[in-house]
Amino acid sequence: MEIISTKRLAELVVGRRREKKISQQDLSDQTSINRIMISRIENDTYVPSLKQLESLSNVLDFDIIELFEKRNINNSFVALKSEALNERETEGVDKLISMMLTLRQQIQIRKSFENGKTKN
Repeated sequence: MEIISTKRLAELVVGRRREKKISQQDLSDQTSINRIMISRIENDTYVPSLKQLESLSNVLDFDIIELFEKRNINNSFVALKSEALNERETEGVDKLISMMLTLRQQIQIRKSFENGKTKN
């Protein structure tokens, strides 16, 4: 699976901005992305929207394809920042799914009981 690497984005934005000798504020002015968001992108703590990503790409002259990396994901669940869940999180998700299935089963039993009770 190929995913966009926010780490690569952070490195690319910092590198290209410095190559062009522009400040975060200059980049903000040229892209209409708040300077604080620029800082957060560079620190890999903010994921820009597609529109923001396109704007950064145009101003800093890079191809968005450069941000893709191939990653094997064995888990069927993925955390928000595109990292596989750790063992504890996986156990929590498994427990949550088990509870949801149990609840669904109990709802179905209750419905069938209520339907059987109303037929008599």
